[in-house]
Amino acid sequence: MDTKFQWTNFYMELATALLEYKNNRSELIEKLKTIFSDAGMNFPFKEKGKETYEDICPFTIFGSFNKGITNANRIALLEQFAKQFSIKSAVPTEFDGIPVVMNLSAWFFAYKGNRGEHDIDNLWNLLEKAIAYSDEASAENKNAFIAAYDTVTKQKMIKWNITMGLYWVRPYTFINLDSTNRAFITDVDNMPHYFTTIFSDINKGLPDGTSYLFMCEQAKNALNQKEYEYHSFPELSYCAWKSSQVGKTEEPPTKTVDSNVKETDYWIYSPGDNACMWDEFYKNGIMGIGWDEVTNLKDFASKEEIKEFMKKVYDASYSYKNNAHCLWQFANEIKVGDVVFVKKGMHKIIGRGIVTSDYIYDSSRNTYKHIRKVDWQNNGEWEHPGQAVMKTLTNISAYPDYVQKLLDLFAEDTPEEVSEQKEIKYPPYSKDDFLNEVYMDEDTYNTLTELLEAKYNVILQGAPGVGKTFAAKRLAYSIMGQKDTSRVAMVQFHQSYSYEDFIQGYRPSKEGFELENGAFYKFCKEAEEDNERPYFFIIDEINRGNLSKILGELMMLIEKDKRGEKIKLLYSNEWFTVPQNVRIIGMMNTADRSLALMDYALRRRFAFFDFAPAFSSEGFKNYLAEKNSPKLESLITVVESLNNTISSDESLGDGFRIGHSYFCTDDEITDEWLKSVVEYEVIPLIKEYWFDEPTKVRDWSATLRSAIK
Repeated sequence: MDTKFQWTNFYMELATALLEYKNNRSELIEKLKTIFSDAGMNFPFKEKGKETYEDICPFTIFGSFNKGITNANRIALLEQFAKQFSIKSAVPTEFDGIPVVMNLSAWFFAYKGNRGEHDIDNLWNLLEKAIAYSDEASAENKNAFIAAYDTVTKQKMIKWNITMGLYWVRPYTFINLDSTNRAFITDVDNMPHYFTTIFSDINKGLPDGTSYLFMCEQAKNALNQKEYEYHSFPELSYCAWKSSQVGKTEEPPTKTVDSNVKETDYWIYSPGDNACMWDEFYKNGIMGIGWDEVTNLKDFASKEEIKEFMKKVYDASYSYKNNAHCLWQFANEIKVGDVVFVKKGMHKIIGRGIVTSDYIYDSSRNTYKHIRKVDWQNNGEWEHPGQAVMKTLTNISAYPDYVQKLLDLFAEDTPEEVSEQKEIKYPPYSKDDFLNEVYMDEDTYNTLTELLEAKYNVILQGAPGVGKTFAAKRLAYSIMGQKDTSRVAMVQFHQSYSYEDFIQGYRPSKEGFELENGAFYKFCKEAEEDNERPYFFIIDEINRGNLSKILGELMMLIEKDKRGEKIKLLYSNEWFTVPQNVRIIGMMNTADRSLALMDYALRRRFAFFDFAPAFSSEGFKNYLAEKNSPKLESLITVVESLNNTISSDESLGDGFRIGHSYFCTDDEITDEWLKSVVEYEVIPLIKEYWFDEPTKVRDWSATLRSAIK
């Protein structure tokens, strides 16, 4: 057995030990309470936030330390598991090849009121049959496993996560089919052609027991051929994870926030004096920055601290204002997924890449110890348009025309100009990923995607804070099957937004006026060249703009049955079309009383999908259970009551209800955070709603404040 994956011994022994408590789960829960208490952590197994579980399944126990927690906390927990269950295998300190579940979906069974009578019993039975089959793959054990698996997969909370659970308990028998692994094993570069052909439809749904075991067997056969560097499921899972790291950090994520939802930033950067480090950086897939005497930049809380430290270790007579700003940006403001243009001097561009890691302080390096990992896409030499800035690192996102000129340098690359170009591999993103992050049930998701496909244009409408913007890009990613930011564009309409901004128009230039293309024009041209894949154009605050004015003659072309037809544009007299593969997603705040309704000609071109507050959804209940904050739960109860009052108010209605996203955070729930939400977000909103009813505002404000005392 590969010693690199020492966790496998521990996990298998723990699974066997847990099975002894199949018929004594009350004692098991007491042991779990001791484990979490001795590890200094809150007991996570609670019904709807407060009531401790009376029963538990083995896969949920494994999920408690295979989710977004730090390795230090994971090790602390496993040390206590080893103590309580007399595990002889060494407690692992490395966790290569282990898939983790989302923090808000680490349970393998539903809350008491929503789960079947035998759901937890069925999960224990599956563990028993999985271990028996792993020990002896007889026909009898195989059939028993298939029956247990097929029973469990019909239960609530069971999706692809069950294959992760089976992999945890017997990692050399059962293959993990999370989205990362599915993307990896269906790529012909990673598995034999016959295998990828057989399982090309794997993403259509969780396989039944017979198909799943067949897949496990076929995957084992493929790995036994020694054609690949991975020869076991743990090695396969680790390689799949490594290959997916464009847009992610080295460690499994500890937050459920999708960093790619943030807009891409663009940077211009010099790899050392006159690009002296470029060859090394390109070869090693990194970017680095100097000032090595300044230690780990994450130890500094502000630019000011970096500046004062630089004065101490260098020359105190200098201000170091710009240098501290540069170091701070390098460590804290560059994001995974950002694009970096590499310059040499002020007149040459020599490369372009995508940032793939957070900041790393590598003390083992002799120089340039401050680094980030980068997937360098281009290496060559291009003339810089004009003169580049002199600073080592500059965020140029605020200058879209300049960014476009740099992007255009790479649009017509030829083999003579570029020594190497790589295809960008975007992280996979599935329907299950969407449902894990967005508080929406599967039926509603299916309705929304079918609506978008039927109409091509959908407006997500709802009250403030219901998660419209949060869901829009994730909806696009889930349909594409990956977080391909190159096929998603987003603009925000406002009262001054015009046809010239959206399609094309004349802009002042040195020579007078120049015809420039707008955001939607450029997007459609890109989509037209890649017409076999869907593209998504997202419009925030779509009803804030004058749509008839913004769309102009394109009002007709956005209709589904008019896609592909051509019309002459107003300014250029050019024939233009909106491609079949472009989908438009708009967002509209129903509580904005300053806005006029869309006219009927536009309304019939869009489908309208209502987003409601999701306080009663399974996902939000899981969120509350994860946060384990009685004050937050008390506040939510008050807000639900407040929403009922708003709904029944004739001057307001459902469209003015307060959304759940006001109360969602990745950080710890503190009294200060709760007070801030109430005082500076919720109360100002109800003051606006009931500006002419001060008594109602005063009463509800008092009720909200008392909920978090």
